[in-house]
Amino acid sequence: MSRKVLITGGTGMIGTRLAEMLIDGGYEVALLSRTPGNNRYPSFRWEPLAGTIDEAAIPYADYIINLAGSSVSDGKWTQERKREILSSRLAGTQLLAQELRKGAHHVRAFVSASAIGIYGDRDDQVLTEDTLPAADDFLANVCKQWESAAEYVRQDGIRTAIMRIGIVLSPEGGALVPLARTVKLMAGAPLGSGKQFMSWIHLDDLCRLFIHALEDDQWNGLYNAVAPNPVTNKEFTETLAEVLHRPLVLPKVPEFGLKLMMGEMSEIVLASQRVSAAKVLGKGFQFEYPKLKPALESFYGQEK
Repeated sequence: MSRKVLITGGTGMIGTRLAEMLIDGGYEVALLSRTPGNNRYPSFRWEPLAGTIDEAAIPYADYIINLAGSSVSDGKWTQERKREILSSRLAGTQLLAQELRKGAHHVRAFVSASAIGIYGDRDDQVLTEDTLPAADDFLANVCKQWESAAEYVRQDGIRTAIMRIGIVLSPEGGALVPLARTVKLMAGAPLGSGKQFMSWIHLDDLCRLFIHALEDDQWNGLYNAVAPNPVTNKEFTETLAEVLHRPLVLPKVPEFGLKLMMGEMSEIVLASQRVSAAKVLGKGFQFEYPKLKPALESFYGQEK
């Protein structure tokens, strides 16, 4: 049985690691890319915003993993940037749905990214896949439209799993890099009240979740891709400082300071999201890093 996986967004932080783990697991991998020649893996060209895609791409795939979308944490959220954050997710997902509708393919499953940003700022409420999305919140609106676009694939009878990804921990990118940098410079401090919940996941666990969702026909619908032990921002900062062997010398970074520095994007670090992993645990998924300290030690354990 052939095991070919087509990945969009395959050169990003998650896609890069996921491709390696798929290859290790005996899969073949190809990427959908706007710059096909520059990749480690065979790639097909697409231009989501122009609505063009190599005709050979979809027929190649047994599975599709859809990660494409420009980073929400690169640069301030100007109107232009916000349009790009939305369109880079929507256009690609809609184009895939449209191509899959043509029918000449053998795709067995479609696994698409979303984010816990869909829940908005929810204090200490425990958030499950059934919790209603936040109203009137930029990231929540992006995620809602992104998920709706993926729903079209399911309506065509292809098994579809949508992963609401938490804060991905990796020393290669994402939120951990600037946080670790400030702690190393002895400038680390809880952000805002420090009481807001951070629902995180180790990059390797996230990739294993995606692979699990590909392989198991029972995975359908929405899943929170977070570790089972969310922590407050204060706990996160203290644990990171402990693992990096640095003292935390500063008081809290005030909310207004963050808003000044980051603008609307500050909601990524200020919003409180206490997200439940009960559904993926119920599916029998086992986390390699269910607790924060060992997850951080896997990256920084050698640093003295």
